[in-house]
Amino acid sequence: MHRELDAVVQEAPLFRELSPEAAQALVDSMEETHLPRGEVLFHEGDAGDRVYVVIEGKVKIGRHAPDGRENLLAILGPGQMFGELSLFAPGPRSATVTGVTDAVLLWLSHEKLLEWLDGRPDVARGMLAQLAGRLRRANDIVADLVFSDVPGRVAKSLLDLSRRFGAPGEGGIRVAHDLTQEELAQLVGASRETVNKALADFSGRGWIRLEQRSVVILDVDRLKRRAR
Repeated sequence: MHRELDAVVQEAPLFRELSPEAAQALVDSMEETHLPRGEVLFHEGDAGDRVYVVIEGKVKIGRHAPDGRENLLAILGPGQMFGELSLFAPGPRSATVTGVTDAVLLWLSHEKLLEWLDGRPDVARGMLAQLAGRLRRANDIVADLVFSDVPGRVAKSLLDLSRRFGAPGEGGIRVAHDLTQEELAQLVGASRETVNKALADFSGRGWIRLEQRSVVILDVDRLKRRAR
């Protein structure tokens, strides 16, 4: 594995506190897989015993309602991981993972990780921190759905995407989220029409500039106030 892969793996919360030697040992135990844009890595309900780290590209994690509607739980990019719950309790996957862009992933099996964990309590602590963070995010999502209006949730989602995928651009922060309008609405948990109305309002106020599968945030402070 290249040193660049070591650096990306160490960005994942699970492995962030590892020494370079431990990170290299981990990467040497992992396998690489490629996920083309639009293809499904695994479906909700599939058997699963692997944890994945995103090296390149973006993936989306979603669940489907009985009537077919999809709710996006998260958009993940380089350094972020998913599937870690199956390491402790192998069983059906709780969500579906799909490539938003062409993506490169590293994965480790349940059996190999347990072998690798032996004698490394720092990784066990990292796992606990990862799971605690996931629980906090789940609580935040529930609270937002109950207490925040759609424009507030849109503002919060844009700020979250900017922190992970944003880069300085012309007059602001360019966020290449690579999502369709429908996917962005699913991430917010609202209809596409309502989300588009909020985006148009933000654009009319000069807070953002809309582009194809991206947005330029022109006024971060205003968005932060609207997200509260």
